[in-house]
Amino acid sequence: MNEKDVIKALAALAQSNRLQIFRTLVVKGPEGMTPAILAQTLGLPANTLSFHLKELMGADLISQERMGRNLIYRASYERMNTVLAFLTQNCCEGQVCEGSKSSEFKC
Repeated sequence: MNEKDVIKALAALAQSNRLQIFRTLVVKGPEGMTPAILAQTLGLPANTLSFHLKELMGADLISQERMGRNLIYRASYERMNTVLAFLTQNCCEGQVCEGSKSSEFKC
């Protein structure tokens, strides 16, 4: 993954509704969710949700699959992990980092 891809992913997540959508899909897991259920869960109008789903798909953070008459959206765990790996690849100057109770890393 290159810096341009990471910036695109982070930019997509740098908006409250998109971050909520992504986190909801991460929690839901591989089962994914339909747009109708996502809209209902998050209280978003369908056209607003559609716009944000498009942005997240453009950053490859989510995927879309047609199942019969429904579209199913899922978080892209591989992409998420790749972004996290890029952000932490030089953590602690290559030393093993230990996560503290406050979710911060200590060397």
